[in-house]
Amino acid sequence: MDAILAAHKEKMKKAEEALQHELGNIRAGRANASLLNRINVEYYGAPTPLNQMAQITVPEARVLLITPYDKTSLKNVEHALLASDLGLTPANDGSSIRLVIPQLTEERRKELAKEVKATAENAKVAVRNVRRDMMESLKKAQKNGDLTEDDLHDLEDQAQKLTDKSIKNIDNIVADKEKEVLQG
Repeated sequence: MDAILAAHKEKMKKAEEALQHELGNIRAGRANASLLNRINVEYYGAPTPLNQMAQITVPEARVLLITPYDKTSLKNVEHALLASDLGLTPANDGSSIRLVIPQLTEERRKELAKEVKATAENAKVAVRNVRRDMMESLKKAQKNGDLTEDDLHDLEDQAQKLTDKSIKNIDNIVADKEKEVLQG
């Protein structure tokens, strides 16, 4: 039965990781290379992730510097950035591209904080769904005679503790991101 707990613990961990990945896409007025993770560049006829074909550095707090390994792809990189939903205008200097992230307004910061909370709530729902599935698996095992009533209660307690821990982790992740968004 520990296998059931371990499998569901892994699913909760994945929900936390998905939340962190999702929050990485929320721009907080600070340069972060993960903003470009979703950008694909047309390179020799194939869409290629930008982070695989260029070095992305953060020379200043609000600047991303993109230096393609192949200088001939500079125009394609610039085109992909313009076509993306980032809303940033790339500055091409012939060998690299600079993306300046504008300072956020107070109103926009509050909107982003709400977006962070909504994303966190989705992650919490995912964790609760995993808990529900875990409880159903445990009850089914008890019905089949694999577990005693006492074992079931012990495992349900462990499942609740796993859920509480995962929810607490989500709250901590969100608190950090909210602080980053609101302070900028």
